Amino acid sequence: MKEELIKDLLALAHQYVFPELEQAISEYLKSILNQVNVCLVYDVANLYQLRSLTEACRQFVDLQATDILQSEAFLLLSPGTLRDLLVRDSFCVSEVEIFRAVLRWWRHNYVENSPSTAILCGETTHELDSVLEAVRLPLISLSELLNEVRPSNLVSADVILDALKTRTESRDSDLPYRGQLLPEVNVAHTRFGAQVLQGEMRTALLDGDTINYDMERGFTRHPIEEGNAGIVIRLGQACIVNHIKILLWDRDMRSYSYYVEVSMDQRDWVRVVDYSNYHCRSWQRLYIPQRVLRYIRIVGTHNTVNKVFHVVALEAYYSLSAVKLDKELIVAKQNVATIQLSSCVVEGVSRTRNALLNGDTRNYDWDSGYTCHQLGSGAIIVQLAQPYIISSMKLLLWDCDDRSYSYYVEVSINQRDWISVCDRSRQPCQSWQSISFTSLPVVFIKIVGTHNTANDVFHCVHFECPAQEESNEESGSASRITADTSLNTTLNTTLNTSSNTSLIPAPPPLPPMPDLNPRPPLAADRDSPDNGELEEDYLPRRFTAGREGTFLAHRFVRQ
Repeated sequence: MKEELIKDLLALAHQYVFPELEQAISEYLKSILNQVNVCLVYDVANLYQLRSLTEACRQFVDLQATDILQSEAFLLLSPGTLRDLLVRDSFCVSEVEIFRAVLRWWRHNYVENSPSTAILCGETTHELDSVLEAVRLPLISLSELLNEVRPSNLVSADVILDALKTRTESRDSDLPYRGQLLPEVNVAHTRFGAQVLQGEMRTALLDGDTINYDMERGFTRHPIEEGNAGIVIRLGQACIVNHIKILLWDRDMRSYSYYVEVSMDQRDWVRVVDYSNYHCRSWQRLYIPQRVLRYIRIVGTHNTVNKVFHVVALEAYYSLSAVKLDKELIVAKQNVATIQLSSCVVEGVSRTRNALLNGDTRNYDWDSGYTCHQLGSGAIIVQLAQPYIISSMKLLLWDCDDRSYSYYVEVSINQRDWISVCDRSRQPCQSWQSISFTSLPVVFIKIVGTHNTANDVFHCVHFECPAQEESNEESGSASRITADTSLNTTLNTTLNTSSNTSLIPAPPPLPPMPDLNPRPPLAADRDSPDNGELEEDYLPRRFTAGREGTFLAHRFVRQ
């Protein structure tokens, strides 16, 4: 079916309000877009305000920008559609080529055609001016302004002088550059021509390998010292970016501080992220206001272990996700205290390192499924991968009997300066606990138990921040066991369920641990033979961050 006939059919569907027919025609037009018909379809989509079809045309012309400018169909665009095409940052062609195409369009419709056939007949001068305003004259070189733009008589001398003034007086980062737009595609990859210009061991950073690295290989680095240029990446071409992912070396518990700058010319740098005052680890998911950039620079300012900054991988995207920022920090809406987002437990006693963060709020009992610390000694400390703006959190206290706990919670950005956000040290608390406070930056969360009505250990099953409305608070008692139930049966049931639902491997069957969570003796306890050696092998571990940044797992000492 010819495009002109489809255009007429679409006009009738719009006139007589047949939305289903409009949608069907739009989907068909999307499927047949090509360089010959895209300008016609673009005009029709704009005329009838078909948003989905308009967006499809925009994406198509962005990928074929140079060919579209040189096509004959380009000359038939209406002023409104032409402006819509040129005004976008993602229409990435050199500005002088855009000017030459607009000049051809103007001559075709104003000069070469007679008034009776010109498609712009009757259009106001304002419409023509609106098209010319979409041409970014400050991006055109001085020689091209004088030798091509000025002789065309399409732009006044005053406008040309204003463009020259803007070019000479503005920072390069403030100029209205155009860039390639590839949604959800990593443009900082060698297949797009990206390369590392500065830094030691450059080949590892952009190879896409985020698994095979250790203390000797698989990362790019630079010494942390005053005046060091850091690690510099050049993209294959200018791109629109609003999301940068960085994998910091994380084979131990060290933390880093750093900042990120971007540039178009490698001279005028704009700092878009500054985490110099925060302790960060593993994957960094950074969001910035969208901007066109060509160069990315990462500069490490601190390493808790030595004076070297290590980066395993860097990725740059245009993300379609809506993220709220508060002074370059993400305002967290979803739970960020998860293993998937690189959070971890840096201090506490548990059979598995991150049981507190694995999201399992059902499969726990007397002996497993929780993290704890001795009252009056230590704490449970969670480290988020990067700073977030947090205003709430939720935790599940162990609740397999009727005991109650007291506790308080503090937060920090560097594990030195702590701010109290909740003090329930004089209140009896059970099961789910919701905590709200004034929004503030958070990296570390410290939970300190002060009282337990049953014994001298504080037990926490689950932690999340910010608090999620959909949390199933009834799940807290799902694993409750009673004194007349066989211990082995309970453990086997728990482990079988956990193997299907838990995000981490389930531990092997465990012997009773009366020192961690004393309970009434069960028949299985009284009848089981003494097997101290085997029990010692399954003692829970105390997790702490060592002085050199290493992750230590100590055996829990019986009291």
